[in-house]
Amino acid sequence: MHFDLSHMLHALQNFHLTPWKVVGFMGTFMFTGRWFVQLYYTRKYKRVVMPLSFWWMSVSGSALLLAYFVFGKNDSVGILSNFFPVFVSVYNLVMHMRHHGRDEIPDKA
Repeated sequence: MHFDLSHMLHALQNFHLTPWKVVGFMGTFMFTGRWFVQLYYTRKYKRVVMPLSFWWMSVSGSALLLAYFVFGKNDSVGILSNFFPVFVSVYNLVMHMRHHGRDEIPDKA
């Protein structure tokens, strides 16, 4: 595989921020950021913790990324890679709320 630095520099110079890219970036930050939230609570309680905010960030990030790939990019790979996580995240959020109840959840954010 040939690595072409000039191609990458050209792409960065021609970068245009569109509203759909903002949606995609927000989804990426939400979906990635959930792991930092999970790490924080695991370290805080010294056991593996999946706080409610983790699941909300999963649902939000997945939905934003799915919207970006469906409407902003029309990319079948992105659609397929984000379609299933939306449903899994919603399912886990519902299960988490049923199991723990709203008053027992460590984070109130």
